[in-house]
Amino acid sequence: MKRASKKAATDRNFVVALSRGLDVLRAFQPNDGLLGNQEIAARTKLPKPTISRLTYTLTKLGYLTPVPKFEKYQLAPSAMALGYAALANLGVRHLSEPYREEVMRATGGAVAVGGRDRHSMIYFGQSRNGLALGVQLDVGSRVPIATTAMGRAYIWALPPEERAALLRELRDHYGSRWAKMRDGIERSGETVAKHGFTMSTGDWQDDVAAVGVALRLNDGTGPYAFNCGAPAFRFTEDRLLNDIGPRLVAMVRNIEQALGGIAPQSKKEQSKKSRVGGKVARLAEGIR
Repeated sequence: MKRASKKAATDRNFVVALSRGLDVLRAFQPNDGLLGNQEIAARTKLPKPTISRLTYTLTKLGYLTPVPKFEKYQLAPSAMALGYAALANLGVRHLSEPYREEVMRATGGAVAVGGRDRHSMIYFGQSRNGLALGVQLDVGSRVPIATTAMGRAYIWALPPEERAALLRELRDHYGSRWAKMRDGIERSGETVAKHGFTMSTGDWQDDVAAVGVALRLNDGTGPYAFNCGAPAFRFTEDRLLNDIGPRLVAMVRNIEQALGGIAPQSKKEQSKKSRVGGKVARLAEGIR
Protein backbone atom coordinates (compact mmCIF):
# COMPACT_ATOMS: atom_id res chain seq x y z
CA MET A 1 0.00 0.00 0.00
CA LYS A 2 1.49 3.30 -1.08
CA ARG A 3 1.98 5.91 1.65
CA ALA A 4 1.20 9.61 1.27
CA SER A 5 3.60 11.35 -1.08
CA LYS A 6 6.11 13.88 0.19
CA LYS A 7 4.15 16.61 -1.58
CA ALA A 8 0.96 15.64 0.22
CA ALA A 9 2.79 15.31 3.54
CA THR A 10 4.08 18.91 3.28
CA ASP A 11 0.72 20.34 2.22
CA ARG A 12 -0.54 22.48 5.11
CA ASN A 13 -4.10 21.32 4.45
CA PHE A 14 -3.13 17.63 4.40
CA VAL A 15 -3.73 15.79 7.70
CA VAL A 16 -1.12 13.04 7.83
CA ALA A 17 -2.59 11.35 10.91
CA LEU A 18 -5.97 11.04 9.21
CA SER A 19 -4.32 9.64 6.08
CA ARG A 20 -2.54 6.99 8.13
CA GLY A 21 -5.70 6.06 10.01
CA LEU A 22 -7.54 5.54 6.73
CA ASP A 23 -4.60 3.46 5.46
CA VAL A 24 -5.14 1.13 8.42
CA LEU A 25 -8.81 0.67 7.50
CA ARG A 26 -7.86 0.12 3.85
CA ALA A 27 -5.48 -2.66 4.88
CA PHE A 28 -8.45 -4.94 5.50
CA GLN A 29 -9.40 -6.77 2.31
CA PRO A 30 -12.46 -8.93 1.54
CA ASN A 31 -12.17 -12.38 3.13
CA ASP A 32 -9.25 -11.26 5.33
CA GLY A 33 -10.96 -11.90 8.64
CA LEU A 34 -8.60 -10.81 11.41
CA LEU A 35 -5.41 -8.76 11.09
CA GLY A 36 -2.78 -8.07 13.72
CA ASN A 37 -0.62 -4.97 14.11
CA GLN A 38 2.32 -6.67 12.44
CA GLU A 39 0.26 -7.61 9.37
CA ILE A 40 -1.22 -4.12 9.15
CA ALA A 41 2.24 -2.58 9.46
CA ALA A 42 3.49 -4.77 6.59
CA ARG A 43 0.59 -3.76 4.36
CA THR A 44 0.72 -0.04 5.11
CA LYS A 45 4.53 0.29 5.34
CA LEU A 46 4.04 2.20 8.59
CA PRO A 47 6.10 1.57 11.78
CA LYS A 48 4.54 -0.92 14.16
CA PRO A 49 4.45 1.58 17.11
CA THR A 50 2.48 3.95 14.88
CA ILE A 51 0.12 1.13 13.94
CA SER A 52 -0.40 0.28 17.61
CA ARG A 53 -1.52 3.84 18.34
CA LEU A 54 -3.74 3.97 15.27
CA THR A 55 -5.48 0.66 15.96
CA TYR A 56 -6.03 1.75 19.58
CA THR A 57 -7.61 5.02 18.40
CA LEU A 58 -9.75 3.34 15.74
CA THR A 59 -10.94 0.85 18.34
CA LYS A 60 -11.95 3.68 20.68
CA LEU A 61 -13.81 5.36 17.81
CA GLY A 62 -15.67 2.16 16.98
CA TYR A 63 -14.10 1.47 13.57
CA LEU A 64 -12.16 -1.61 14.68
CA THR A 65 -13.16 -4.46 16.97
CA PRO A 66 -10.33 -6.06 18.99
CA VAL A 67 -10.17 -9.83 19.31
CA PRO A 68 -7.98 -10.24 22.43
CA LYS A 69 -7.69 -14.04 22.12
CA PHE A 70 -5.69 -13.66 18.90
CA GLU A 71 -4.32 -10.15 19.54
CA LYS A 72 -5.89 -9.04 16.26
CA TYR A 73 -8.61 -6.77 14.93
CA GLN A 74 -11.52 -6.89 12.54
CA LEU A 75 -13.53 -4.11 10.91
CA ALA A 76 -16.36 -2.96 13.16
CA PRO A 77 -19.90 -2.14 11.96
CA SER A 78 -19.09 1.60 11.98
CA ALA A 79 -16.38 1.06 9.36
CA MET A 80 -18.61 -1.15 7.26
CA ALA A 81 -21.38 1.44 7.47
CA LEU A 82 -19.14 3.88 5.58
CA GLY A 83 -18.83 1.42 2.72
CA TYR A 84 -22.54 0.66 2.61
CA ALA A 85 -23.37 4.37 2.68
CA ALA A 86 -21.06 4.91 -0.30
CA LEU A 87 -22.67 2.04 -2.19
CA ALA A 88 -26.15 3.38 -1.46
CA ASN A 89 -25.19 6.74 -2.97
CA LEU A 90 -23.81 5.25 -6.19
CA GLY A 91 -26.77 5.60 -8.52
CA VAL A 92 -24.83 3.94 -11.32
CA ARG A 93 -24.68 0.72 -9.29
CA HIS A 94 -28.43 0.46 -8.86
CA LEU A 95 -29.49 1.72 -12.27
CA SER A 96 -27.01 -0.49 -14.12
CA GLU A 97 -28.16 -3.72 -12.48
CA PRO A 98 -30.86 -4.71 -15.00
CA TYR A 99 -28.53 -3.83 -17.87
CA ARG A 100 -25.77 -5.94 -16.36
CA GLU A 101 -28.15 -8.84 -15.79
CA GLU A 102 -29.27 -8.73 -19.42
CA VAL A 103 -25.72 -8.83 -20.79
CA MET A 104 -24.80 -11.57 -18.32
CA ARG A 105 -27.66 -13.76 -19.55
CA ALA A 106 -26.92 -13.04 -23.21
CA THR A 107 -23.19 -13.73 -23.04
CA GLY A 108 -22.73 -16.16 -20.17
CA GLY A 109 -20.07 -13.86 -18.74
CA ALA A 110 -19.77 -12.05 -15.43
CA VAL A 111 -20.49 -8.32 -15.71
CA ALA A 112 -19.17 -5.83 -13.16
CA VAL A 113 -18.88 -2.09 -12.58
CA GLY A 114 -16.07 -0.47 -10.63
CA GLY A 115 -14.20 2.68 -9.76
CA ARG A 116 -10.60 3.53 -9.03
CA ASP A 117 -8.93 2.75 -5.71
CA ARG A 118 -5.31 3.92 -6.02
CA HIS A 119 -3.61 1.43 -8.37
CA SER A 120 -6.66 -0.86 -8.54
CA MET A 121 -10.27 -0.88 -9.62
CA ILE A 122 -12.71 -1.83 -6.89
CA TYR A 123 -15.95 -3.63 -7.73
CA PHE A 124 -19.09 -1.98 -6.40
CA GLY A 125 -21.58 -3.95 -8.48
CA GLN A 126 -21.49 -7.37 -10.11
CA SER A 127 -23.82 -9.71 -11.97
CA ARG A 128 -22.79 -13.33 -12.38
CA ASN A 129 -24.37 -16.73 -12.80
CA GLY A 130 -21.99 -18.99 -10.90
CA LEU A 131 -19.45 -18.80 -13.69
CA ALA A 132 -15.98 -19.73 -12.44
CA LEU A 133 -13.26 -17.31 -13.50
CA GLY A 134 -10.48 -19.04 -11.62
CA VAL A 135 -10.62 -16.24 -9.04
CA GLN A 136 -13.42 -15.30 -6.66
CA LEU A 137 -14.56 -11.74 -7.30
CA ASP A 138 -17.37 -9.92 -5.55
CA VAL A 139 -18.39 -6.44 -4.44
CA GLY A 140 -15.34 -4.97 -2.70
CA SER A 141 -12.84 -7.01 -4.72
CA ARG A 142 -9.93 -5.18 -6.32
CA VAL A 143 -8.33 -5.85 -9.69
CA PRO A 144 -5.24 -4.12 -11.15
CA ILE A 145 -5.72 -1.05 -13.30
CA ALA A 146 -2.75 -1.77 -15.55
CA THR A 147 -3.57 -5.30 -16.73
CA THR A 148 -7.37 -5.62 -16.69
CA ALA A 149 -9.94 -4.59 -19.27
CA MET A 150 -11.82 -2.57 -16.64
CA GLY A 151 -8.70 -0.73 -15.54
CA ARG A 152 -7.53 0.03 -19.05
CA ALA A 153 -10.96 1.37 -19.99
CA TYR A 154 -10.73 3.68 -16.98
CA ILE A 155 -7.26 4.88 -18.02
CA TRP A 156 -8.39 5.90 -21.50
CA ALA A 157 -11.48 7.69 -20.17
CA LEU A 158 -9.35 10.11 -18.12
CA PRO A 159 -8.48 13.62 -19.31
CA PRO A 160 -4.93 13.67 -20.73
CA GLU A 161 -3.34 15.36 -17.70
CA GLU A 162 -4.93 12.93 -15.23
CA ARG A 163 -4.00 9.98 -17.42
CA ALA A 164 -0.40 11.14 -17.56
CA ALA A 165 -0.24 11.43 -13.77
CA LEU A 166 -1.73 7.96 -13.29
CA LEU A 167 0.64 6.38 -15.80
CA ARG A 168 3.61 7.87 -13.98
CA GLU A 169 2.25 6.51 -10.69
CA LEU A 170 1.87 3.06 -12.20
CA ARG A 171 5.36 3.20 -13.70
CA ASP A 172 6.88 4.05 -10.31
CA HIS A 173 4.75 1.42 -8.56
CA TYR A 174 5.58 -1.49 -10.87
CA GLY A 175 9.23 -0.73 -11.64
CA SER A 176 10.79 -3.32 -13.95
CA ARG A 177 7.40 -4.91 -14.68
CA TRP A 178 6.03 -1.68 -16.12
CA ALA A 179 7.34 -1.91 -19.70
CA LYS A 180 5.22 -4.96 -20.53
CA MET A 181 2.18 -3.48 -18.81
CA ARG A 182 2.60 -0.21 -20.70
CA ASP A 183 2.58 -2.07 -24.01
CA GLY A 184 -0.77 -3.60 -23.10
CA ILE A 185 -2.16 -0.21 -22.14
CA GLU A 186 -1.02 1.27 -25.44
CA ARG A 187 -2.68 -1.53 -27.41
CA SER A 188 -5.84 -0.94 -25.41
CA GLY A 189 -5.79 2.72 -26.39
CA GLU A 190 -5.74 1.70 -30.03
CA THR A 191 -8.64 -0.71 -29.44
CA VAL A 192 -10.64 2.03 -27.73
CA ALA A 193 -10.08 4.38 -30.66
CA LYS A 194 -11.15 1.72 -33.16
CA HIS A 195 -13.86 -0.22 -31.34
CA GLY A 196 -14.84 1.74 -28.22
CA PHE A 197 -13.71 -0.92 -25.73
CA THR A 198 -10.57 -2.46 -24.24
CA MET A 199 -9.51 -6.10 -24.07
CA SER A 200 -7.49 -8.22 -21.68
CA THR A 201 -6.75 -11.78 -22.75
CA GLY A 202 -4.49 -13.46 -20.24
CA ASP A 203 -2.77 -10.20 -19.24
CA TRP A 204 -4.10 -10.34 -15.68
CA GLN A 205 -5.02 -14.02 -15.25
CA ASP A 206 -3.89 -16.58 -17.82
CA ASP A 207 -7.31 -18.18 -18.09
CA VAL A 208 -9.49 -15.04 -18.05
CA ALA A 209 -10.59 -12.98 -21.05
CA ALA A 210 -12.59 -9.77 -20.77
CA VAL A 211 -13.62 -6.52 -22.40
CA GLY A 212 -13.97 -3.16 -20.67
CA VAL A 213 -15.93 0.02 -21.37
CA ALA A 214 -15.74 3.31 -19.48
CA LEU A 215 -18.71 5.35 -18.34
CA ARG A 216 -18.40 9.14 -18.10
CA LEU A 217 -21.20 11.22 -16.62
CA ASN A 218 -21.97 14.92 -16.83
CA ASP A 219 -22.44 15.32 -13.06
CA GLY A 220 -18.71 15.35 -12.39
CA THR A 221 -18.53 11.83 -10.93
CA GLY A 222 -16.43 9.01 -12.26
CA PRO A 223 -15.27 7.93 -14.66
CA TYR A 224 -16.36 4.41 -13.86
CA ALA A 225 -15.77 1.28 -15.90
CA PHE A 226 -17.63 -1.93 -16.71
CA ASN A 227 -16.24 -5.29 -17.73
CA CYS A 228 -17.59 -8.55 -19.03
CA GLY A 229 -15.37 -11.57 -18.52
CA ALA A 230 -15.32 -15.35 -18.71
CA PRO A 231 -12.84 -18.22 -18.97
CA ALA A 232 -10.64 -17.67 -22.02
CA PHE A 233 -11.85 -20.84 -23.76
CA ARG A 234 -15.40 -19.38 -23.79
CA PHE A 235 -14.49 -15.80 -24.70
CA THR A 236 -12.21 -16.18 -27.70
CA GLU A 237 -10.58 -13.08 -29.17
CA ASP A 238 -12.92 -13.22 -32.14
CA ARG A 239 -15.95 -13.31 -29.86
CA LEU A 240 -14.60 -10.49 -27.72
CA LEU A 241 -14.14 -8.28 -30.79
CA ASN A 242 -17.35 -9.09 -32.62
CA ASP A 243 -19.87 -9.92 -29.91
CA ILE A 244 -18.97 -9.22 -26.29
CA GLY A 245 -17.27 -5.87 -26.83
CA PRO A 246 -20.02 -4.31 -28.97
CA ARG A 247 -22.66 -5.56 -26.51
CA LEU A 248 -20.88 -3.93 -23.60
CA VAL A 249 -20.45 -0.66 -25.48
CA ALA A 250 -24.17 -0.57 -26.27
CA MET A 251 -25.01 -1.35 -22.65
CA VAL A 252 -22.84 1.45 -21.27
CA ARG A 253 -24.16 4.00 -23.76
CA ASN A 254 -27.71 3.10 -22.66
CA ILE A 255 -26.73 3.53 -19.01
CA GLU A 256 -25.18 6.92 -19.76
CA GLN A 257 -28.40 8.06 -21.38
CA ALA A 258 -30.47 6.81 -18.46
CA LEU A 259 -28.22 8.65 -16.00
CA GLY A 260 -28.41 11.96 -17.82
CA GLY A 261 -25.83 11.80 -20.57
CA ILE A 262 -22.11 11.51 -21.10
CA ALA A 263 -19.70 14.13 -19.86
CA PRO A 264 -18.86 16.53 -22.71
CA GLN A 265 -15.32 16.38 -24.01
CA SER A 266 -13.20 19.50 -24.13
CA LYS A 267 -11.85 20.66 -27.48
CA LYS A 268 -8.39 19.58 -26.29
CA GLU A 269 -9.65 16.06 -25.61
CA GLN A 270 -11.47 15.93 -28.95
CA SER A 271 -8.36 17.02 -30.83
CA LYS A 272 -6.39 14.19 -29.20
CA LYS A 273 -9.00 11.51 -29.82
CA SER A 274 -7.45 10.38 -33.08
CA ARG A 275 -4.09 9.96 -31.35
CA VAL A 276 -5.30 7.65 -28.60
CA GLY A 277 -3.07 4.63 -28.15
CA GLY A 278 0.26 3.95 -29.79
CA LYS A 279 3.00 6.00 -28.15
CA VAL A 280 0.60 8.15 -26.15
CA ALA A 281 1.26 6.17 -22.97
CA ARG A 282 5.03 6.63 -23.31
CA LEU A 283 4.69 10.34 -24.01
CA ALA A 284 2.41 10.75 -21.01
CA GLU A 285 5.10 9.22 -18.81
CA GLY A 286 7.69 11.63 -20.14
CA ILE A 287 9.45 8.75 -21.91
CA ARG A 288 10.31 9.51 -25.51
